[in-house]
Amino acid sequence: MRTPESQSAKTGAEEEASYDLSSSLDSASNKNKIFSISNKDLSPEVFHQAVEHAPVAISITDLQANILYANRAFSKVTGYSSDEVIGKNESILSNHTTPRLAYQALWGRLLQKKTWSGLLVNRRKDESLYLAELSVAPVLNEAEDVVYYLGMHRDSSDLHELEQRVNNLSQMISTVINSSPIAIALLDKASNIILMNPTFQKLVTDLAPDKSLDEAKDILFHLLGEDYATLKADGIGFHSHEVTFAEGGPNQRWYVCNGTAITLEDENPGGFFNQPESQHNLLTIDDITEFRKRQQDSQLNALKALIAEEELAHATRETFNGAIHSLQGPVNLIGAALTMLERRTEKFSQDDPVLQALRDAQTAGNEALENLISSLPVSQEQAKIPVNINEVVRNVISLSTQKLLAHGVVIDWQPAKYLPTIASREGKLVSAFRNLVDNAIEAMSDSHIVNRELIIRTSSDKHVVRVEIIDSGPGIPEQLRFKIFEPFFSTKTPHKGGRGMGLSMVQETILEHAGTVTVNNKHSPGCCMVVEIPFC
Repeated sequence: MRTPESQSAKTGAEEEASYDLSSSLDSASNKNKIFSISNKDLSPEVFHQAVEHAPVAISITDLQANILYANRAFSKVTGYSSDEVIGKNESILSNHTTPRLAYQALWGRLLQKKTWSGLLVNRRKDESLYLAELSVAPVLNEAEDVVYYLGMHRDSSDLHELEQRVNNLSQMISTVINSSPIAIALLDKASNIILMNPTFQKLVTDLAPDKSLDEAKDILFHLLGEDYATLKADGIGFHSHEVTFAEGGPNQRWYVCNGTAITLEDENPGGFFNQPESQHNLLTIDDITEFRKRQQDSQLNALKALIAEEELAHATRETFNGAIHSLQGPVNLIGAALTMLERRTEKFSQDDPVLQALRDAQTAGNEALENLISSLPVSQEQAKIPVNINEVVRNVISLSTQKLLAHGVVIDWQPAKYLPTIASREGKLVSAFRNLVDNAIEAMSDSHIVNRELIIRTSSDKHVVRVEIIDSGPGIPEQLRFKIFEPFFSTKTPHKGGRGMGLSMVQETILEHAGTVTVNNKHSPGCCMVVEIPFC
């Protein structure tokens, strides 16, 4: 270093001098001069030995930055022995890559008789580079004049490398998390969000666009149910928990969720020796909507084939039941007539040809009924699986699209966003709701009905899932609201087909699910069919 008066004459190399001060005072006079500290208990030699064996590289320079003393740690860090650096300028350690601004700041502080601390890139004797964490302080005499500069530094290359590696890793992890299509959130024990990525924020916004983040988060926890409650209470994770909600209209979203408990140690210094731990919960939520839609399309095609088969069997059973119903009356009349005639034995012989003819007719009629009954197509039992009613109705709408368009019916689909699943034979349930939708479409098919609107609304309470199918047709007269569910009763004109088994079959299917199907008496105009099915 140079004095302030000669500062402007410093060379660039001197100005970039590294202040990892190390120099060894080779004369006893220099030692006594520097360590002339009077203390009744400690001699100057004690101070000298303390500096000499200090683990930090220490050097003392004159005002021109020429090294006067360097301790052993200085030699260990730089590779230069004490004899090699005494009298040399600190610039021998400079790699000349440290910005000039750093040196200007250093000299500016020293000229103000203040300490400077910072980082410099230094070069060892073997030409290898290291990062020096340096502090340079002016040494003042009794007149408060600067007489020496004291430099202390340590090799912080490993620490810098570790910090940089941690920073890079943090940056990479942050980039991966923030750009991930999977929603990720870390929550504390009280379910407060510690961090979340943009995908998670968008997800909770979609869940409840008109609610706050905390309210939307609570809705998500409600959908996760017992799985999240167990994770929060006991730290037991869960995997592949699928949730679904409707966004309104025909849209529906599917997500698969995973939860993992993470134990983190306290960061406060007070817990250094006895680290307290706290549980955090990591949620990852993957949008599988596209996969589910493709799967649903495939299932819908299979469902169409199943329903077509079911409808054919239904039509066949309806025909057979109609024939059985029609034949049962005459057979019963023949039986009644035969009984009456047999009681009049005094007037008719048991061998009377009329009685015999009646007996033959009754036998033939019963055999025909038995043949018809035995020929009824057997309904294939479908396994019960968890079904979301919104999906059932959506499938019905897809299957009835052509009929809706053909009759100019506008559909208003109002699904509940969150519905519990029910155990159901899906094919039969789809057939039942399709029957209700088809009846509603046909009720609005009369030419005098201009406004043809079909509203389908789903909801749930603590016990049942509720579906309302509302049409703008002429409605059902009050005196017929119970008869419509009787077999073979129909309000349709003969040329429109149907033998009155549709609503009867609907009621039978809904009863199999322990539910009810009714007509809302309070709704007017039009007709409102209400289906309620309990869930576990």
